[in-house]
Amino acid sequence: MKKYTHILCGLAIGLLAACNTFNPVEKPDTTHPTDSVSPNPSDDPAAIDPSKRNYAYLFDMDAVPEITLTLTEKDWNTYLGNFDKWETNGLYVPAAFAFRKGTDEFSRDSAGLRPRGNTSRVRPEGSKGETHRNGAQWHHAHFGIKFTEYATGERFFGCDRLILKWFHEDPSYCREIYSYDLFHRFGVWSAPYASYCRLSIYIKGDTKPVYMGVYAMIENPRKGWLDARLKEGHIPDKTGNMWKASYGADLSNADKSRMGLSDDYGQVNPVYDLKTNKTGLAAAQQELADFISGMTPLKSGSDELKAWLEQHIDVDLFLRAYAVNVMVGMWDDYWINQNNYFFYFDANHRFYFIPFDYDNTLGTSNSINPGTQDMVHWGSLEGDRILMRKVMSITTFQNRYKAYIRELAASDNLFGTAGSQARIRQWQNMIRPYVDNDTGEDTHIGDKPASWSNYPKYRLLTGGVGNGQSAETNFFETKINSIYWK
Repeated sequence: MKKYTHILCGLAIGLLAACNTFNPVEKPDTTHPTDSVSPNPSDDPAAIDPSKRNYAYLFDMDAVPEITLTLTEKDWNTYLGNFDKWETNGLYVPAAFAFRKGTDEFSRDSAGLRPRGNTSRVRPEGSKGETHRNGAQWHHAHFGIKFTEYATGERFFGCDRLILKWFHEDPSYCREIYSYDLFHRFGVWSAPYASYCRLSIYIKGDTKPVYMGVYAMIENPRKGWLDARLKEGHIPDKTGNMWKASYGADLSNADKSRMGLSDDYGQVNPVYDLKTNKTGLAAAQQELADFISGMTPLKSGSDELKAWLEQHIDVDLFLRAYAVNVMVGMWDDYWINQNNYFFYFDANHRFYFIPFDYDNTLGTSNSINPGTQDMVHWGSLEGDRILMRKVMSITTFQNRYKAYIRELAASDNLFGTAGSQARIRQWQNMIRPYVDNDTGEDTHIGDKPASWSNYPKYRLLTGGVGNGQSAETNFFETKINSIYWK
């Protein structure tokens, strides 16, 4: 089934064409997984079809485009050396970026390439201290692309940053893709766009590129996100403050020392990391502190609190996002783990929730049982998650949240078992020819959660209602069965 909401959102931002200056090259497409875009695509000044200059074309759930990153050996060795010195670094090195979808090919001479990941951060080639050599052992690793690192304002289909993410501990090759797709199907417009791609890395002088396999291609919320959502009509401006919230981000502690700027070496990691207007840190800190301090003393369940929340938060966005969050079983989140989200304050100090990092979902958990946990008490409503506690104390908001969960469960276009399974099978069939790769890792599609999950029996395509531990348990059926309210 087509993702109509995704397409409509993408078409709404077609005017981002003005930001793009790509060079299309017409070449016949191939289907062999190790065939890659030419490391040096030729230039052609021909005009580009405007229908291909938007997010709908880039994040196309019915395609598996090819991305090739080309680096000099010197720059690649710098990347490896930086990783060895500072494993958590965010330092960029220059890389040419080529994108091929069907017979369309677009290129960028110089984009920024950096490592990504927390516990899943991996050195992509060789072992610590080794420099590049053709034929070395390669490994799956996450990468970040910044199109504006070396060319100010030059975005890719309006997107300034991409995350290229391997399917770490996800044999099904679908958990994060499914989650972001469901967010957009359900109108959670703030969620990143995501789709599949094939990734190759070419080091100049080597005999051929290294084919890394099938990756998730994910929008990284920054200026491109702001431009896109402004053009879609979801936010009134793009001048406000965007924050990335990491572990400990409870939205309850207004201590400004927890709010800051991360450094490029990964040594400074504030709980709340300001991602826009960095020269205005003091004002951004005050805005966030005022938001927390303004909400905290208001009596739970009161009309005064309800009015304050409606004025200062996009409440419907938050409730929709959390209904999806809980249905896909995301426990490493704000409500339980105080982690993994962004948020944006517009110029009027209104808060917008941005869900992020949904790989540990659909049955993968080392925390609560993601299929049977009470969805009204997903996390505590008595602790320091003050935003959740305050929102859920308003009866009309809690009832709307419950209604959204019922709506998700009832529709095969949303979370319904038959529809969800059909989409997953379609995606897996689409990517199956390309999963085998030069790393020799993750070469088969399976139907299990992560190996470390406390609930190893959850399945997506088989099983019945259960607990994920004693027998094969279908996650969708079990989740829907756990809804106990009418």
